[in-house]
Amino acid sequence: MSSLQYFKPTVLDIQFMQELVYDDVQNGNILYRDKNEMATTIRSYTAVKDGDKLVGFVALHIYTTTLGEIRSLIVKKEYRNRSIAKELINCIIKEAKELQLKELLVLTYKQSLFEKFDFEVIEKESIPETKIWADCIKCKHFPICDEIALRKYLV
Repeated sequence: MSSLQYFKPTVLDIQFMQELVYDDVQNGNILYRDKNEMATTIRSYTAVKDGDKLVGFVALHIYTTTLGEIRSLIVKKEYRNRSIAKELINCIIKEAKELQLKELLVLTYKQSLFEKFDFEVIEKESIPETKIWADCIKCKHFPICDEIALRKYLV
């Protein structure tokens, strides 16, 4: 029986977080973030562990006083299909509401997963330019983005 614990990671978890996303970074599903970038944003992450083993995480990135983004959602392969991703998304939605954000954005290949949380598909042209020039430009697929953009209104 597993005992999953959801927690806010520390800088000591960054190496394990990078190891967890390695394959998805290599295949272009998740953007690479170096240790220093992860350290400066460590408070944006929510992670989950099984015992002492890190098995997943997600981040809430804030763009403006009204808009946040769910990013870097990952669950270790052998832990998928156990509703861990759903719980991580719930954690981020709850946090976004506590911060009184009005909407959440996500770019994903898992459209149906986010639609279960009432995210709706939007045109990529509606994504703030700050996102494009800060993150998208680093992507292996830029400028030909094949991810789906979705948004959820929180109020």
